[in-house]
Amino acid sequence: MKFTDLDLPEVVRQGILAAGFESLTPVQEESIPLALAGKDVAAQAQTGTGKTAAFLISLFCRLLENQNVTSNNPRALVMAPTRELVVQICKDAELLGKQTGLKVQPIFGGVDYEKQRQALKDGVDIIVATPGRLIDYAKQRVFSMGRVEALVIDEADRMFDMGFIKDLRYILRKLPPFEKRQTMLFSATLSGQVMELAYEFMDLAERVEIAPDQVTADGIDQILYHVSRQEKFALLLGLMKRDSKMDKVMLFVNTKVEAERLSGLLLANGVSSAVLSGDIPQKKRMRILDQFKLGGLTHLVATDVASRGIHVDDVTHVINYDLPQDREDYVHRIGRTARAGARGQAISFADEEMVYILEEIEDYLGFRIASEMPLDEDFCFTYKRAQPKRKRPPVEKPAGQQKRRRPRRRPKGKPEKSTSENGSS
Repeated sequence: MKFTDLDLPEVVRQGILAAGFESLTPVQEESIPLALAGKDVAAQAQTGTGKTAAFLISLFCRLLENQNVTSNNPRALVMAPTRELVVQICKDAELLGKQTGLKVQPIFGGVDYEKQRQALKDGVDIIVATPGRLIDYAKQRVFSMGRVEALVIDEADRMFDMGFIKDLRYILRKLPPFEKRQTMLFSATLSGQVMELAYEFMDLAERVEIAPDQVTADGIDQILYHVSRQEKFALLLGLMKRDSKMDKVMLFVNTKVEAERLSGLLLANGVSSAVLSGDIPQKKRMRILDQFKLGGLTHLVATDVASRGIHVDDVTHVINYDLPQDREDYVHRIGRTARAGARGQAISFADEEMVYILEEIEDYLGFRIASEMPLDEDFCFTYKRAQPKRKRPPVEKPAGQQKRRRPRRRPKGKPEKSTSENGSS
């Protein structure tokens, strides 16, 4: 199906044309007509399958049809589990909705509190938010949720994984009843937990499920190497030297400690690299992502906080340096490549500690990942070790310099002792 086959407002068509979209993806083909008909939708959709465009196009059409006035109380709400995903949804909304005149505002922690607060007061049509700061503003009555006509819950399964479900339920109870709003829910899996949420807060949601052979995006060549943990970096370096087309690479590991160790090794061997993990301040995370997108960084080492919500169109390779502990995270990781119709390669290392998860990943994919035992020439053992970070020695104060003592305070109303009381003459 082509987008021209849908009955869409002209301003929305212009946004779709600007984004370069022609044909609908499977999840778009099934969910958009239902949403345009006013139905609630619960859809199983992986990253990279076009779900963001599906719900944004549906939201724009609904809000344009009603033509209500923009105010500090939003007309639509999009909930996402991570700050990166919020930023990406807003960028897609800016492109697709440029001609609509609808104001979209991101709300998440880690950036200027007062600036976001003022943006809400200035007026907004659609809020895209993580739960925490949104609830904070709502409790302060910066805005009201009583005017919301449409709600989108993106990556609902991740909301459960990250412990946001209590916050999400709080927000849902503050919204108008489900029969007075449209709700769209997107999730990697429509698990029992997710569907329970749908039954409780949605109005007879239409269920959309994508066939197993569409779990991963087209255009990703997958290969897996069986390698010992101690030899993984030697194999990585060997593969990088052999393949000159590794222009923009994302490497995934399971812990922050391993991310820093791997990035240190890459830097020591002349590879521009940075770490993206959950505890990095938001401004720094955005700066690192901008450098990666613009080519200042060629390699980004990330934990699973970055496997969802980061959209960089020209990532050539995704490397699972550690196999993920959750089989669904494998799909989200490799979905960082082969975006916007391009091809990409996903390389995974199965070591003696993580190989046990391979069966679950392949069962979820519905097929066996092509695997190889690396040859001797695939390794590069002549690499530099990372230099450990040295702690700064404590600054010694010059001899004779003593810390000044603060004078002791005399309690109020208590007279100072006289010299006679002190026994002095």
